[in-house]
Amino acid sequence: MISYVFIAVRSSLLKSVVFSVWGGAGGLALVHFTDWRLILDFVPYINGKFKTED
Repeated sequence: MISYVFIAVRSSLLKSVVFSVWGGAGGLALVHFTDWRLILDFVPYINGKFKTED
């Protein structure tokens, strides 16, 4: 009986990990296929690399 509980917990954890991986891959694809500079302007360390002399 107790093994059924562990299997249920493990399967729900696996489902959440799968959705997290798909979400991370989708977010990475969004950044990759859009304008990098538009998104990376909000990252503090990388923001300084795109400074223009106006």
